[in-house]
Amino acid sequence: MPHIRGKIHLMNQRASLTTLVLFFISFYGFSQQFVAVKDGLLYHRGEPYYFIGTNYWYGMNLGSPGKGGDRERLKRELDHLQQIGISNLRIIGASEGPNDAPYRVVPSLQPEAGEYDEEVFQGLDFLLVEMKKRGLTAAVSLNNFWIWSGGMAQYIAWANDSAMVYSPPVENTSWNLFQKHTSSFFADKKANKLYKQFIKIIINRTNTISGVKYKDDPTIMSWQLSNEPRGYTNVEAYRKWVDETAHFIQKKDKNHLVSIGSEGNTATYHAGNNFWEDHQSKYIDYATMHIWVENWAWYDPSKGSEDLDSAIYKAKRYLHEHLALSQKMNKPLVLEEFGVARDNGSFEISATTENRNKFFIAIFEEVYENADKGLMGCNFWSYSGEGRPKKAAGLWHAGDPFTGDPPHEQQGWYSIYDVDSGTLELINRYAQMFKSLPQ
Repeated sequence: MPHIRGKIHLMNQRASLTTLVLFFISFYGFSQQFVAVKDGLLYHRGEPYYFIGTNYWYGMNLGSPGKGGDRERLKRELDHLQQIGISNLRIIGASEGPNDAPYRVVPSLQPEAGEYDEEVFQGLDFLLVEMKKRGLTAAVSLNNFWIWSGGMAQYIAWANDSAMVYSPPVENTSWNLFQKHTSSFFADKKANKLYKQFIKIIINRTNTISGVKYKDDPTIMSWQLSNEPRGYTNVEAYRKWVDETAHFIQKKDKNHLVSIGSEGNTATYHAGNNFWEDHQSKYIDYATMHIWVENWAWYDPSKGSEDLDSAIYKAKRYLHEHLALSQKMNKPLVLEEFGVARDNGSFEISATTENRNKFFIAIFEEVYENADKGLMGCNFWSYSGEGRPKKAAGLWHAGDPFTGDPPHEQQGWYSIYDVDSGTLELINRYAQMFKSLPQ
């Protein structure tokens, strides 16, 4: 009998060990599905994650089964993006405010504080499911410093029962007034309470198609605190907000990375951004930056190639300044916005894109050559796919086709269409190069 008991005990030990091993294999395999950070690099499925991606902000609305949605177009565009080698999409997962507000993405996800348009939410469900089918990951922006999706200014208006403060192109406003007002969001406890309520809703949402909670969905690479937040005149409050909000998300979701969605230093100190200081929070997993040579007055498309050469030089210098700092922080870096207008600043789809292509090649080359330093990828702005402006250089209105240019900007400015063959070919070429980088 003692001998038999010993055998049974040994069998139980082996069974327990096998169960434990299987548990760790299962857990490790599950965790490897999520994009993670290790040794200053992004990793996905156990290998460094290098990518060329795009900004695809209207994907949530296009996926809606209701007003503004076009799921067949969405599927065709995702197929096209997959075909040209795109593997990451930067999307908005939030939009706020009434649907009759000017220069906004509509229908909005949150038309009133705490009230959600389920059809728009189902659009995000559909987008994530279709992305997963194609092996795409998403950086999901949860807020916006700018007016085109409601964002911080809308939260301030809700929280204080006050009038909405707008930016241009609304008349009798200024960028200075708008940025000063919007940066007050960072210290506005009531506004941030509303924002955090939304964060809890989206993180814990169960996808109505897949049945998977968002916080358990590996399709999501990261949550971004906001699109292009700026400290402006409230720098100290801004940095405190970055740290506290990132920590709040990390406590609610143990699977996903958190990033700011920051432009980096920008071209002017007036923005109230400091790439090094802003990214010091231990709850920010990787660094982000944007490059806007025309918006920052580094490039005038009417001056052609000569001016572009100078802009490329400035863009590369700006990129390397941020890369050196991200290496010092030992955090991966993603260049998640950059774009150039069509030749001569034309908004017509028939206009050539020689200077844009030249700029894209310069950026892709720089990112590719510095991938081993933690510069993991880039998202160009912006994919427009089948979308065509109702009027070139006009502004977007409810019911118009979605394009890569947000509603408050002239349509056709930075959009890359499915017929821009030269640009698409070079994107595909570099996407394949990124995928063949040493692992």
